[in-house]
Amino acid sequence: MSLIGYQDTFTAINSLLCSLQPLWQLVAFECDHLPWQQDFPQLADQVWQIDDNQLDELDANQDRLVQTLLPSLIADIKQLKQPCPEQASALIALLPLLVNTLPKTTVAGGNTPSLPLLCDDLGHFSAHIKGRKWQQIIAFANQIDPQHHPKLKGLPILEWCAGKGHLGRLLAKQQQIEVTSLEWQANLCEQGQAFAKQWQLAQTFKCADAFAPIDPATPLLLSQQHAIALHACGDLHVRLLKLAACAGTEAISISPCCYHLIQQPHYQPLSAVAKASELSLSRHDLQLPLQQSVIASPKQQTLRHQQVTWRLGFDSLQRDIRGVNDYLPVPTIKQSQLSGSFNEFCLWAANQKGLFLPKEVNWSHYLQRGIERQRLTKRIDLVAHLFRQALEQWLLLDRVCFLQVYGYQVEVSEFCPNSVTPRNVMIQAIKTNQ
Repeated sequence: MSLIGYQDTFTAINSLLCSLQPLWQLVAFECDHLPWQQDFPQLADQVWQIDDNQLDELDANQDRLVQTLLPSLIADIKQLKQPCPEQASALIALLPLLVNTLPKTTVAGGNTPSLPLLCDDLGHFSAHIKGRKWQQIIAFANQIDPQHHPKLKGLPILEWCAGKGHLGRLLAKQQQIEVTSLEWQANLCEQGQAFAKQWQLAQTFKCADAFAPIDPATPLLLSQQHAIALHACGDLHVRLLKLAACAGTEAISISPCCYHLIQQPHYQPLSAVAKASELSLSRHDLQLPLQQSVIASPKQQTLRHQQVTWRLGFDSLQRDIRGVNDYLPVPTIKQSQLSGSFNEFCLWAANQKGLFLPKEVNWSHYLQRGIERQRLTKRIDLVAHLFRQALEQWLLLDRVCFLQVYGYQVEVSEFCPNSVTPRNVMIQAIKTNQ
């Protein structure tokens, strides 16, 4: 897609997100009612008609979620006092952007694979790697195979935030290419280098802090290089893009992850079009694209629901005790703590926050309050999740438009099925001759 095409798509998504901002830019835990129900009454009625037991299944399927809630959302938009009817029609025309429209990955021959296959002699590479992680690695490696992208042929690889270098090791073996794996944890570098030595691969580990000031004599990125990053978090992959663009690195292949892991309180846009947007995204807002669980087991879901109920029950208790109607964050708990009782959890949480609980507490009352508030927050989140893919595309297109200005031909696609990882989007950028 051309620069204008990507910018036009960004502008459309930006307009959608700005126009319906009250539905997604909020903190559900802080709410004691549907905060948008006055302007969107039919949507409010719709979410309360959904059975509690169907919420998780609906939430896990973006297409079905949009299909379920879209009719009531459209009806409410038509009845809004603002915008005017013409603007309302234009807004409704943008609603298909709520569903991800990124192209699926393809290989030579035009077929869309569920997952690429590896030769038998590479099977030993996966012996110490968890199943889904290995599937992600081989799917990512398949998409940067020079057989499918001839311009990548012969380019040495820089593996950014490499960990033990599983991806780089596979590429060094498959492509018979030199790989430099950058990782700041020395013990991971040592383990990765030992693996590379064992298999006699041209993989070298460089122990360095990706955020450290750059020494011009020893730059992290070079022009004749292919920079790759599989699930580099937040500012880490942004740092890679900035350094690669400045160095004129020949090719970049990244799969972004954890957009909220940033150093600043709010997101710092990369491209001119994103900088011109009126959206200001907090770290909490940036977690929205990550709020889709397609791999949680029934047991994990039950424990998550229990934890949320207990946290909200304690929150109702602490508000009454303190006389302050504000949410009070509680530290992360161990899963083993969920095997106790609700009142034991509340005593622990109160101790963590330095609160004194009265001797007589109606625990069943506050547990019931937690159950009721969880029913509410799940519905607030369900509506917010209508926009999670749109927000992720906004973030991705910010990166794409940034790279295009630096003279890169950019493609965005899904490199593996959503069932393997919801973070399945790849940005591939190749420097043009301009």
